[in-house]
Amino acid sequence: MPASGFIAVLVIDLHFPDAGSLKSKRKELSSIKAQLHGRLGAAVSEVEHQDLWQRARLTAALTAGSLSGLARAADNVERWLDARWPEGVRVERVVASVEDLRDGAGAWG
Repeated sequence: MPASGFIAVLVIDLHFPDAGSLKSKRKELSSIKAQLHGRLGAAVSEVEHQDLWQRARLTAALTAGSLSGLARAADNVERWLDARWPEGVRVERVVASVEDLRDGAGAWG
């Protein structure tokens, strides 16, 4: 049976060397999250370092019906981030099929 969909989870670590306050970091993060969602179709959440001025960790999720479509979408996100922070971003990508998640979760009903 063919896979019924795929998901990519991107763990994004950002560095803001010029941020002098949480307020300036928040302003930049708000723009980043809006663009990742609006332009690139990712669901995004800040998951760590909320109290630090110069660091942030985001988790972004993308879905697609094929691995190739998912890879293109994730590559677009990574290219956009690399262009915006050539030396201040690190991205870890985890990809799974819906079946992988079902098999691993057990409680999906």
